[in-house]
Amino acid sequence: MKAIWYEQPGDAEAVLQYGDIKKPEPTTGEVLVRVHASGVNPSDTKFRSGWMGLKQPYPRTIPHNDGAGIIDAVGEGIPSSRQGERVWIYEAQRGSAFGTAAEYVAVPAHKAVPLPKPFDFDAGASLGVPAMTAHFLVFSDGPITGKTILIHGGAGAVGMYAIQLAKWGRAQTVIATVSNEEKAAIAMQMGTNHVLNYRQEDIVARVRELVGKQGCNRIADVALATNMDINAKLVARNGVIAAYESGNAPQVEIPFYDLLYKNAALRTVLVYAMSDEAHAVAAREINQAITDDALEAMIAAHYPLTETAKAHDALDSGQFIGKVVIDVV
Repeated sequence: MKAIWYEQPGDAEAVLQYGDIKKPEPTTGEVLVRVHASGVNPSDTKFRSGWMGLKQPYPRTIPHNDGAGIIDAVGEGIPSSRQGERVWIYEAQRGSAFGTAAEYVAVPAHKAVPLPKPFDFDAGASLGVPAMTAHFLVFSDGPITGKTILIHGGAGAVGMYAIQLAKWGRAQTVIATVSNEEKAAIAMQMGTNHVLNYRQEDIVARVRELVGKQGCNRIADVALATNMDINAKLVARNGVIAAYESGNAPQVEIPFYDLLYKNAALRTVLVYAMSDEAHAVAAREINQAITDDALEAMIAAHYPLTETAKAHDALDSGQFIGKVVIDVV
């Protein structure tokens, strides 16, 4: 089969190779998926680059955790009725050398989730990491019906899904922050009630104008080091700040007493460290939101498998809003 792989960390153009390797076979509990689309995430490019000293545990790695396609074969213990099923894939490369940047990938059966009909393969390949991260950010601390949610980076891959899932989860008010007017329009398209430009507005003052002194019950953050003081001022009593990125800052200063007096919680979120139960709940509820026509994907760009290196560089450049997808078929 055709595939992309690398044997050492480095720049995409330097280390990513394209060629033929042996087609995998599904083992017990696995399914073999004919990949139609492979999604590229920042974590994929960071791992390939050796970011922050990340070690390469395999002599050869096929990148990408997310994808979508059709189940081609099943391993022992998996019903044959799953053959021919349209699926979206999450965390294909977690604990494995083989991701979705290939014509076929074998994954544990639960990581191949039935793909609801409203989504095509490229949309399915855009779920996985960003949608599951967004789900955990929004719902990990209980129902959000009637609550106020603040989402930093509302036009990012995670932020867009967080807005939509918060609305689907019956949040009363969803507020998103963005950096420019183009991103503001996208956040509004995703359904946020209010969008604030953090480069032009005093976020604390504007949020208090919108929701009053009671603050925000949930805050989802992509740049915790920058936003920590803002979050501490805006989090509600018994509220939760959930951060999936620090803005690449390894250290974050915490205003402890500001949080203490509100009995507020600070949660860090890494999709790869979520429990199996959290993954299962996220997959089920993401599919329900798709079925309810409450979720849409935004695809920023398509690249052929042969140009995966260009796709990695494009994602890292920050030039796109939405998911970068590799068209494998």
